Amino acid sequence: MRQGIFAATGLVFLWLTHAWTEPISVTPPQTTPPKISLQFTADVHEKPFTGRVFVLLGRAGGGQPRLAMENWFNPCIILAKDVRDWKPGDALSFEGDLHAYPHGFDQLKPGEYQVQALMDLDQGQREIGRGPGNLFSRAVKWNFTPDQPEALRLTIDQVVPPRTFRESERVKLFSRPSELLSKFHGRPISMNAGVILPASHAENPQRKYPVVYEIPGFGGNHYFAQTMGRGNRTNLAGVEVIWVVLDPDCRLGHHVFADSANNGPCGQALVEEFIPALEAQFPAIGQPSARLVTGHSSGGWSSLWLQITYPDFFGGVWSTAPDPVDFRAFQLVNIYQPGANIYRNSQGRIPLARSNGRPSLFAEDFIKMEQVLGHGGQMGSFEAVFSPQGVDGKPMPLWNRETGAIDPVAAKAWEKYDIGLVIQRQWDQMGPKLKGKLFIYMGDADTFYLERAVVLLKETLEKLGSDAHVEIVPGRDHGTLLNADIRTKINQQMADQLRKHHAQ
Repeated sequence: MRQGIFAATGLVFLWLTHAWTEPISVTPPQTTPPKISLQFTADVHEKPFTGRVFVLLGRAGGGQPRLAMENWFNPCIILAKDVRDWKPGDALSFEGDLHAYPHGFDQLKPGEYQVQALMDLDQGQREIGRGPGNLFSRAVKWNFTPDQPEALRLTIDQVVPPRTFRESERVKLFSRPSELLSKFHGRPISMNAGVILPASHAENPQRKYPVVYEIPGFGGNHYFAQTMGRGNRTNLAGVEVIWVVLDPDCRLGHHVFADSANNGPCGQALVEEFIPALEAQFPAIGQPSARLVTGHSSGGWSSLWLQITYPDFFGGVWSTAPDPVDFRAFQLVNIYQPGANIYRNSQGRIPLARSNGRPSLFAEDFIKMEQVLGHGGQMGSFEAVFSPQGVDGKPMPLWNRETGAIDPVAAKAWEKYDIGLVIQRQWDQMGPKLKGKLFIYMGDADTFYLERAVVLLKETLEKLGSDAHVEIVPGRDHGTLLNADIRTKINQQMADQLRKHHAQ
């Protein structure tokens, strides 16, 4: 993960002494807010535009600010304005009431910036700055000084190109329209995966293989398969498998393959439509005992959720550094506690991440950044999955955006996705089906304070008499957990699980 950057500010006092006693009238210097004017060309967008427009200010020489606008630990300055029926060629003045993070024009310091404008066409993808089809201007250098008489003018005339999946002999793209998700959203929706075939497949195309389904963490998708295919991911301690990288991206963030009121029946679509179609096209054994699931971070939560929700469909889960699996420890907050607040507690501001043991990101700041971006953020994605739909058609907020106070009604609704609580309540039915199938790994110094929830889940499983393997690895954080030793251990466990049912 990335490290935070801290800035210290101080106050400087100046005392003036005078020989006279008459009051002195001091007129503060008059400053003019920065002026930025935007337009877009008809060749990139013919119709009037309604939506969110951004002006992004990055450090001088830092490249395109749009590529860093979603950097959690070191974002550029983000200014946003909602417009209606903005016409091609018309000037749009970027001033007045703006959404801004970490600050607006009023706190902009003199200096040189790299500036870029962006239009979010909001076409269903999570990413904004890199979202295919979104429109942007070329980045220009801007030497800002107060009282500049001339406005900086930016022309939006560029289009983010579509992303291409690079197939090879062993790495293939599998994409399939989903009837379930298309019906839910009222528009065509496809599910995607990158499929990595084992080395022996070319020699013996008729041979059938077990399949490991991997779910990337937040920000990851099936394109990861392109680089994974260069390694030896398909050989698990001598057992060859097909390795499938699923795509969990959606407009509201990471849908974690859970059926939800806001993202739709993502889990159902996966197990009823997508996986059967994939295993019919590729040389898969196609049996639950030959179907494993794994993932890290948000993918770790997803994989564990799929295993407990569809215990007869998957033959084992290897979940690493999962997002909160017990909402009594939603990072550092117990959402069920009366008076709970996601921004502050009795010790002060609540951190969201740490580096070298020290807070590097705070919940309130991070959530404010997500509000400026508008959609697709990590914290907002939790609400998209776990919350019911509100009266405005958006996910019901768990916390008040101004105060941080947690809504107990929303918290109650989240119980159906609290993995620890679901396991506890349904253990009589799911316990026998999960025997020998649960493997969870977590570092005891997780960057995002996720170990607290895994410790609670471990205690719950032990009280229930589960044989789950839950390992808290000393000295490891979110990014260092999966070292060579842990990967080797997981590969061996997967191989042992598959050998129980399938000879190699």
